[in-house]
Amino acid sequence: MIGLLKGLNTTLKTLFRRPVTVQYPDEHLPLAPRYKGFPALLWDDNVQEPYCVGCQVCARYCPTECITVTMKDNTKFKDGTSTRKKIVDFFQIDMAKCIVCAICVEVCNFDAIVMSDAHEESVFSRGEMVADLNRLLEMGRGQEKKLRKS
Repeated sequence: MIGLLKGLNTTLKTLFRRPVTVQYPDEHLPLAPRYKGFPALLWDDNVQEPYCVGCQVCARYCPTECITVTMKDNTKFKDGTSTRKKIVDFFQIDMAKCIVCAICVEVCNFDAIVMSDAHEESVFSRGEMVADLNRLLEMGRGQEKKLRKS
């Protein structure tokens, strides 16, 4: 009998409280300032090319082997407008395999990879979870602004 009254008391306390439910597709909770989502690549606005040179260090250290990278000769280096001899030619991350461990960010010698705040990346097929160079650079565009503020 006492247990029943305690349960009824708890119910009455929460009956008049404002609901805490968020209607998800219409409302979004704010992300924590240090939230880390999927990896993204940064763009160098000074020479209009990615910071990544395609050295493949991130691919070698990735525990799930979800990163694929190739490099090519940089034509801007021959012109003297860039200091990078090589530039990334192909960069791909399989987001379905990525465990968001940030090892690729830590081992990058050129600070070309950051953890973005991208988190709503659900799709209907696994093939669409592969992010190419353009998509990764687009994900990194918003991160550059945040890095400059801090």
